Amino acid sequence: MKDFKAKVIWISGASSGIGREMAVQCSKLGAFTILSSRNVEALKEVQKSLPHPENSIVLPLDMVKQNEFPEKVEQALKRFGRIDLLFNNAGLSQRSHLKETSEEVDRLLMEVNYFGTIALTKALLPQLRKQRESHIAVVSSLAGKFGFYERSAYSASKHALHGFFEVLRLEEEENNIQVTLLCPGGIQTNISINAVDGGGSAYGKMSELQAQGMPVEECVKRMIHAIQKNKKEVIIGQGLENLSVKVKTLFPALFYKLLKKRKPQT
Repeated sequence: MKDFKAKVIWISGASSGIGREMAVQCSKLGAFTILSSRNVEALKEVQKSLPHPENSIVLPLDMVKQNEFPEKVEQALKRFGRIDLLFNNAGLSQRSHLKETSEEVDRLLMEVNYFGTIALTKALLPQLRKQRESHIAVVSSLAGKFGFYERSAYSASKHALHGFFEVLRLEEEENNIQVTLLCPGGIQTNISINAVDGGGSAYGKMSELQAQGMPVEECVKRMIHAIQKNKKEVIIGQGLENLSVKVKTLFPALFYKLLKKRKPQT
């Protein structure tokens, strides 16, 4: 999808962080945007901040209320008639050691990050298959490429997304549906503040990984570039983050040794 001008882009998790910045940059590029998350008031604030708020709508969406997704798709299509890009960004992170993480938290992370994302995609898929072309972008994580301390449920949910969307790409490419998996490392957002601990309570702290991470504006700029170039998968990070997956593939023993030396980013 080379040109975002006049394209219809549905952004989940649009109330903050990467989703909010995606809405701003897409609006600057002349796109029509559908802004979704649970926080309606925050979405309205995002809409007001857009360069062209008149070209956007607020469509509340709770990733665990998947029975509502078909109706949400109908509302989106009634307003715009098509969806050119589904930007699957909504998600929840976790900060807790595996042994201290309840099964309820494991299930919550899978429900929000995996089942919610694939349910929204499946609800929209019949429409995408009718269109001449369309694109699905999925915000995964470096944690979707390898496990890391205190991210057991989060990493599992992101790994699952890769399996699902790699299959979708293979099966639906003949219908001109493109898929881009986006794997950011540390980005300056509130993802750790909004994360849950092992018992499901708010973690509420800014991690060093986020505080020292890439500015969200640069991250989203790179995401848009990857979508425009129809990249299958991209790593978006700073310094060694960009080499981590290659090192794991080429030198797995060295990679594991280096990973063990990393202290949890709390």
